[in-house]
Amino acid sequence: MDEGPVTDAPLWVFGYGSLIWDPGFPVAERRIARLEGWHRSFCMRSIHHRGTVEAPGLVLALDRATKAACTGVAFRVAPGAEAETLAALRERELISSAYLEARLSVQTETGILQAVTYVIDPDHAQYCGGLAMDKQAEIIARAVGGRGANRDYLWSTVAHLAELGIADPDLEWLAAEVRRLV
Repeated sequence: MDEGPVTDAPLWVFGYGSLIWDPGFPVAERRIARLEGWHRSFCMRSIHHRGTVEAPGLVLALDRATKAACTGVAFRVAPGAEAETLAALRERELISSAYLEARLSVQTETGILQAVTYVIDPDHAQYCGGLAMDKQAEIIARAVGGRGANRDYLWSTVAHLAELGIADPDLEWLAAEVRRLV
C-alpha cells in the first residue's frame, strides 16, 4: 500500500479517529487533511481496546470505497521522535493484524503529503463492513474494553471532529442514537 519511496522528509501521520484526540506522540504540526478513496467507518470489531473477545465493540477504520473521501488530521511528528513514534503506533494500532500500515497521499491546504495511516484489512476476521447503522449503535452502546467504553470513543471522536469543523453525518447520527440507547 505504500505510495512512493521513504525519504528523509518529515514523518506525517494521518489520524481519522482516536489519533485526532489522543495521538500519543510528540506533534510538531497539525493540518486538516483529506484522503481520497477511503472512508471512516465503524467496520472493525474491537476485541482489545473497546470490547472483548466475548463481547466485541467497534472501532473506526479506513475502508476503501470508490468516490469516497475521509477528512482527518495530518500530524507532523516532532523531529527526532520518528522511530519511537512508529514503534508506539505499531504497538497501539497493530495489536491484531486487522489494520494494515500504509503510507498514502493526503491533501492539505498547502499541498499533498505522504502520511502513515492504518487501514482495515477487509479479509481479516475482525472486519465487519456494511453493518447496519442501528446495529452499530447497539454494539457501541454496550461494549467496553481495555481502554474504556465504546460509546466514549465514539463521543470523543465526534466532539473533536466538530471542534475542527469536520462534518461526519454518519458518526453524528451514531452519537445521537447511542445517547438515546444509554
